[in-house]
Amino acid sequence: MTRLDVPKSLILHLKKYRIMGKIKDVIISESPEGIGTDAFGNYLAHAVCTGGSCRFTFNGMNFELREGDLMIVRKGKLIENIRTSEDFKVKVLYVTASFIELSTPMTNYGMRGSLALFFNPVMNLTPEQYDLCVREFNWIEYRLNQTDNNFYKETLRNAVQSAILDFFEFHSKNHGESKLSTQNALIMSRFLDMLENGSYRHNREVTYYADAVCVTPKYLSEISKKVSGFTANYWINRYTALDISRLLRDKSLSFVQISDMFGFSSPAYFSRYVQHNLGVNPTEYRE
Repeated sequence: MTRLDVPKSLILHLKKYRIMGKIKDVIISESPEGIGTDAFGNYLAHAVCTGGSCRFTFNGMNFELREGDLMIVRKGKLIENIRTSEDFKVKVLYVTASFIELSTPMTNYGMRGSLALFFNPVMNLTPEQYDLCVREFNWIEYRLNQTDNNFYKETLRNAVQSAILDFFEFHSKNHGESKLSTQNALIMSRFLDMLENGSYRHNREVTYYADAVCVTPKYLSEISKKVSGFTANYWINRYTALDISRLLRDKSLSFVQISDMFGFSSPAYFSRYVQHNLGVNPTEYRE
């Protein structure tokens, strides 16, 4: 796996605010290198390509971010093998999950959009959409630097919300209007939030997640199938397999250690799970 080093300036920027007892809610960068790192694990990344191109692997599939494209990554650790052209230029907006929640308008389109972006995080914008997107990024950056404003957080939140609405509009032009009910959106969102927080490492039964969102296992799977096209069990195994494949590439970890991280009853059971979900056993995958 190829992984670019995180720029020291970004790490120092984060450390500064954490030492001060707060986390910076919004960060603007001209590098994609923080995406997918532990330092930015609590951030959603929005990247608009202003020149050149960038190839990467996301959720096991290959993608390319080209000039005029917008990329939105909800789960950064799904990104691997970032390779940029010599003339690649990008502006990245990092926003904490909590600030996104505060800024997201009262619409359930975000749920459908998030699911679609899980399969393809890149949006090909029209020239008009690209110009608007760049203006939104610049406006957020302006508000971010206006620290002497008495209503700093409110104006920053307003700027982020405006951008989110435009991103919803861009996406809906390609994928249509959302017909997802508020109740189903909430259930699916809570289910995926648990998976993104790593619950699958010790809980891989649909019953566990159904109980947590106060529905039956059958109903949760029906909602998941209706909303995403896949059952709840698919998502549990998908998150688990992606995490295991990432850890298997870390040769400092033994198979027993990885098995223990996921609470498998034995290394043999772990090996069978890997064989079934990745198509090869752990040794073959690591080779």
